[in-house]
Amino acid sequence: MNGIEIRQITDKRGMDAFVGFYYDLYRGCEHAVPYLRADELATLDPRRNASFECCEAAYFMAYRGGKPVGRVAAIINHRANERWNCSTVRFGWFDFIDDSEVSAALLHAVEQWGRSKGMDKIVGPMGFTDMDREGMLVEGFDRLSTHYVNYNYPYYPQHIESMSGWVKDNDYVEYRVAIPDVVPDKFRKVAEMVGRRYNLQVRKFTRRELVSGGYGERIFELVNATYNDLYGYSHLSMRQIDSLIDGYIKKADLDLITGVVDMNDGGRLVGFGVTFPSISRAMQHTRDGRLLPLGWWHVLRALRWHHTDTVDLLLIGVLPEYRPKGANALIFNDLIPRFRHHGFKWAEAMPQMESNEHVRSQWQYLEAEQHRRHRCYGKTIE
Repeated sequence: MNGIEIRQITDKRGMDAFVGFYYDLYRGCEHAVPYLRADELATLDPRRNASFECCEAAYFMAYRGGKPVGRVAAIINHRANERWNCSTVRFGWFDFIDDSEVSAALLHAVEQWGRSKGMDKIVGPMGFTDMDREGMLVEGFDRLSTHYVNYNYPYYPQHIESMSGWVKDNDYVEYRVAIPDVVPDKFRKVAEMVGRRYNLQVRKFTRRELVSGGYGERIFELVNATYNDLYGYSHLSMRQIDSLIDGYIKKADLDLITGVVDMNDGGRLVGFGVTFPSISRAMQHTRDGRLLPLGWWHVLRALRWHHTDTVDLLLIGVLPEYRPKGANALIFNDLIPRFRHHGFKWAEAMPQMESNEHVRSQWQYLEAEQHRRHRCYGKTIE
């Protein structure tokens, strides 16, 4: 392929180049949000990422004339394959220059590796689990991305859709929501009703309760229960949950985390909302994803002192049997006044499946714009 060389990356120097390729490709792009370099390296490291208890991976880079021109990760999540009764290899961390021979060579490398492992389908972009970034941006290229989703240039989907055999496998949509001055009547009235009728109540947490008191674990156990039937989901293990508590809950502003408990069932946690101040603009001040020398200050200002006008709705979930009761209204009824108090004007609703009408329908009560779309593509390995 016109002098394209594909190398499998296996050493530290290679991994530094693999991670660093993204920053070189997107340097100066006003809509892309750099990822934390240290987090990227940790996620890709079998010794540091708990997901490797059920996953295996290989990393490839494309070179032309000795110069890096693309990268891709090949991932097999055995737990997800067992859950969905399939033999699928995922591709992720897929970035490349605007050259269709480069993108084709990278995906071919994933296919070959997957075939050698007995896989008969390739899908992506996907990560190790649903807690990683998923989907290729196909709408919203002119919008600021977030720290939790993929951003890519418009030529990415053009490349993959021009290749033979690739089809849409799943779409995620995202909403930008205006924070109202007061809680909409729909949420307020439903919250009051479910409190009286079902004895459901809002529960706020101390850091000790979340980190060592069991509530952090219960939140992610609810993630397992509420996300169980979503596209490609594989249950989080206790080791993975402990890692997520360490990576997210320990850093959270507790005022922006809300639980819903059933007082008729001993205060059992039945719903949750985990939200974070946006660090999108702050991360653009980092040097290629490094917090030093001054990036840490911008991130700290956003996370601790809310120097941002946007809050990210990172994780929201309600047990299926409590959704018809309106338990989600309790979450919004609690969080909206807190968002206003902290000066947030906008909320970014994280990716939700296009087919998930229950989740998407809640935005009709707010001023919300569906402004980004991510797509997972699939192909049979021949």
